[in-house]
Amino acid sequence: MDLREHYQKVVKPKLVERFGYKNIHQIPKIEKIAVNMGLSEATQNPKIVDQALEELAIITGQRPKVCRARKSIAGFKLRKGMPIGVMVTLRGKRMYDFLARLINIAIPRLRDFKGLPRSGFDGRGNYTLGLADHTIFPELDASKVEKVKGMSITIVTTAKTDEEAYELLKEMGMPFRR
Repeated sequence: MDLREHYQKVVKPKLVERFGYKNIHQIPKIEKIAVNMGLSEATQNPKIVDQALEELAIITGQRPKVCRARKSIAGFKLRKGMPIGVMVTLRGKRMYDFLARLINIAIPRLRDFKGLPRSGFDGRGNYTLGLADHTIFPELDASKVEKVKGMSITIVTTAKTDEEAYELLKEMGMPFRR
């Protein structure tokens, strides 16, 4: 059973039972997942951007967008328009596929993993988690990766509170700390 089916058949009824929603449109769902990779070294080595684009495309299954600097900052040797990161927004089937791979394959590969912190919620029902190593995804060939990069993954939900979002993600299989 894929994650979308699991949401429809298992998670929705549990959320209705737990929070007592009167209308099906009140039930929280995952809206989108935003994956970002900041590339501070790109100011010295522009080749890193191409590698990050390629690697993030392999991980997410969708072509990422290059994020450019909005203004120059002399202290960081940054000029307006320089590439400083790559990002991709996943929705629909790709979003559920990525989330399933994140929960079942990538997160268990983290070293000394004891569960995700609950402090990643923003107060509006969205969860952000940072990964220091993007090579935990099995799609990447670790021998071809020149530099290990970190990434930030934001799961945007329609939940109004952090408690509702926590229950939604926990039922979807996110391994939170006890």
